[in-house]
Amino acid sequence: MKKILLASAATMAMTGGAFAEAHGGGEVPLGILLSFTGPIESLVPPIAGGAELAIAEVNESGAFMDGMTVTAVRADTFCSDAAGATANAERVITTEGVVGIMGSDCSGMSSAILANVAVPNGVPMISPASTSPALSSAEDNGLFFRTAPSDARQGEVLAGLLLERGIESIAITYTNNDYGQGFADALQAAYEEAGGEVTLVAAHEDGRADYSAEVGALASAGGDVLVVLGYVDQGGSGVVQAALDTGAFDTFAFGDGMVGDTLAEIFGGDIDGSFGTAPGAQGDGVAMYQAAAEGADFDNTSVFSAEAYDAAALLMLAMQAAGSTVGTEYAPSIMDVANAPGEPIMPGELGRALEILAEGGEIDYQGATGVEMIGAGEAAGSYRVVEMQDGVLETVEYR
Repeated sequence: MKKILLASAATMAMTGGAFAEAHGGGEVPLGILLSFTGPIESLVPPIAGGAELAIAEVNESGAFMDGMTVTAVRADTFCSDAAGATANAERVITTEGVVGIMGSDCSGMSSAILANVAVPNGVPMISPASTSPALSSAEDNGLFFRTAPSDARQGEVLAGLLLERGIESIAITYTNNDYGQGFADALQAAYEEAGGEVTLVAAHEDGRADYSAEVGALASAGGDVLVVLGYVDQGGSGVVQAALDTGAFDTFAFGDGMVGDTLAEIFGGDIDGSFGTAPGAQGDGVAMYQAAAEGADFDNTSVFSAEAYDAAALLMLAMQAAGSTVGTEYAPSIMDVANAPGEPIMPGELGRALEILAEGGEIDYQGATGVEMIGAGEAAGSYRVVEMQDGVLETVEYR
């Protein structure tokens, strides 16, 4: 008989059977743990939408775990409040019976939840957006995966892009957390190794009303371009505004935390020519994902939305492959369903994938982003390059 809920290594409010009985039977709660409030809140609705689209597709198929249904359980991880994120993660596991976590987004929150909640309770996590290189070596007991590639690679991609555009010197400012520090270190190393000059690397704190002091230091150091590795709803935009106000910089390069429609809404043509990188793919998978999401009430082209669809899909497919929703039992199947050999599976084909697995077959989930898991659950990944053109953030190429 298939198990409904993990056996927690900590304390559980009720057993899997009791949970299913209390809810009418056949429900499998899946956590959607994202920063619904905080410095990237404008980016989060499409991420949640992507994950919940996969859940809806699985439920509509009726092929999951002999007719069980998956219930999305949302919880806020705030992006900058590790204690709050940990408390919410613990709550959804111990009181709502969550058996897997799609999330979190901000790297520091994923690190905190992994160490303090997921590992002690044996609950797998797949993040669609946590990109800190530090997560590659985290003690995870085989429970942490991600569908967005590490910033160790994004640093190399952005460094190459800067040099190809003839930019020989840069100043870097980063949000003062795991994501920002890891990205800044990777970019500096790659850029300098390729012959570029980094004039200054300086952290900025989110939530300040005035960033003129930070911009003054960056301007004094010099640089052809200011690289902003921050958050579009917080300090990153504050730094850009201060730079524009003082005339310190007029061209910027951005990491993925700044890439979103909000950037164009705030600055528009004032930063024309500025550019950046964000995880993203092209090809049949993206087109099929967008077709599957047509009519949904979220922007399916937004950063990390497709990665969230893939993350949620992988959790559910791994449960089906293992015949269990016990985290420690299905976690090893995540790598199996994500990679060859097996029948290639694209967006909109989750029902077929579930049927293949139920019959004992194998799948190679490619999904919306060309999923390929390497190492200990790392995404090989690709990136899209965006540029502000006539006040609109346009995708100009993929790498």
